[in-house]
Amino acid sequence: MRVAYNEQMNDLADLLGEMASLAGSAMDKATQSLLQADLVLAEQVISEHDKITELSTVCEEKAFSLLALQAPVATDLRSVVSGIQIVADIDRMGALALHVAKITRRRHPKHALPEEVNGYFAEMGRIAVQLGASAREVLETRDPERAAKLREEDEAMDDLHRHLFTVLMDREWQHGVAAAVDVTLLGRFYERFADHAVEVGRRVIFLVTGELPVELGSTSKIPNA
Repeated sequence: MRVAYNEQMNDLADLLGEMASLAGSAMDKATQSLLQADLVLAEQVISEHDKITELSTVCEEKAFSLLALQAPVATDLRSVVSGIQIVADIDRMGALALHVAKITRRRHPKHALPEEVNGYFAEMGRIAVQLGASAREVLETRDPERAAKLREEDEAMDDLHRHLFTVLMDREWQHGVAAAVDVTLLGRFYERFADHAVEVGRRVIFLVTGELPVELGSTSKIPNA
């Protein structure tokens, strides 16, 4: 029975890693579609989102099956519960990449971004993809020290997000309200993507050590977004 449990947990871990990889790939493509006003690439992100949704459902079913049939306790219970929470975070990462692609599609054939903010979003996209890869890495290695470093990687995203607002609030902004709304929403999507990747790291730390990092324990960091 223990062998079966371990096999099921390994399957769940593999699926979570695959989900994280898909979410990172989706954000990479979504960013390229945004910067290039590439409708084909945006449509690809939108059509491929079903893969993440399907994996999310499979992961949840596996986790709840473990709870119902294996009755895990102590460390095993912590692993299953953390798995359920991680599913939700990665699912949101995929949904945020989807939102980026949908804005590209809505504004096509025009560019959703004014040229002066392209550099911000190119870098935010790079950091988001890096965080997606890091999330997959910590899911595979379960290395709490590596997981803690996701918070440091997220700081660069937070800095860019703050600087973006200085551009929007500048009196020289000449691109109108619609563009300002798009830039605000898009900046938020990237910032939230990074936050959910950090949250995956936090869950892994809890899974391995049984303790939540104090600096990341506030629920105010991750609302339902």
